[in-house]
Amino acid sequence: MMSKGKPIISVKDLKVQRGGAVVLDGVDLEIHAGDFVGLSGPNGSGKSTLLMAIIGELEPMAGSVTVFGGKPGGIASRGRIAWVSQAAAQLPSNLKISVRELVSLGTMSWIDIVLPFRRSQRHKRVEKAIRLVGLEDVAERDVQRLSGGQRQRAVVARGLATEAEVLILDEPLAGVDRASRDDFLKLLDRLCREEGKTLVMVTHDQAAIHQCTQCAICIDGNVRFDENHTFAPAVLQVEALSLGDEFASSERVQAPSGEA
Repeated sequence: MMSKGKPIISVKDLKVQRGGAVVLDGVDLEIHAGDFVGLSGPNGSGKSTLLMAIIGELEPMAGSVTVFGGKPGGIASRGRIAWVSQAAAQLPSNLKISVRELVSLGTMSWIDIVLPFRRSQRHKRVEKAIRLVGLEDVAERDVQRLSGGQRQRAVVARGLATEAEVLILDEPLAGVDRASRDDFLKLLDRLCREEGKTLVMVTHDQAAIHQCTQCAICIDGNVRFDENHTFAPAVLQVEALSLGDEFASSERVQAPSGEA
C-alpha cells in the first residue's frame, strides 16, 4: 500500500480453520490509518473469515493478527473498530425503531450506562453521526420507511457513533439502488478523506472498489492481489488475475459453502 508508518492492522502468515476446513493459509496484509481498502473474492474464499480474525472472533491456527499493536478484541482495540454488517441493515419488519434510536445503539457501551454524566456526550456523538451521513431530516423516521441507501447510512451512523477509528463494512451495497449506491460511496469517500476514518469494505461490486477505494485486494484462501489503483489494471479484471496462474498460492482446502 502507499500509506507510510506503522500499520494499525497487521496480518502475518495467517492460517485459519473453520468448519473443519482450512479457509485461509499464508495471508499477509497490512492496513494503515486512513486507508480505504476494498476486499473481494468468490463466495467461500475467506473474506468473512479474515474479518472475523481481525476483530478477534476467530483464533488463527498459525500466524498472527495484530490490531493497534495488540491482540484482536483486546484492550488496545476496544471501541476503535466498528463492524457494519449486511444483516444490520436488514431489520425485522415488525421492529419499530427510529433512525436516532438505531444510531444511539452505537453508544451503549457499559461505561456509558454506568456513568450517567456521559449521557450528554452520547447525545452529541449520535447527533454528529447522523449529521455526517446526512440523515438529519429523517432522524425521527422509522427505519422501515427508509430507502435501502438511507438504511445503510443509518447503520454506518451507528458505527460512527461509537467514535471508532476503523469501519469494517460487510457487503454494504447489497440491496441498494444505483442512485443510492453512488451517494453512499461518496459518503464513504468523505469519511475516509475528511474524517480520517480507516475503511475496509467487502463487496462483490468491482466497479465500486475501483470508484472509491485506494487499494483493491482479492482473496481466495490467501491474499492474491494487493496494489494501489495507480498501477493496477482495471479492477474488473482483478478476479480473473487473482485466480490465474500468474499468482502462486499455497495449497488449501476450499471452505464449505456458507462457511467463509
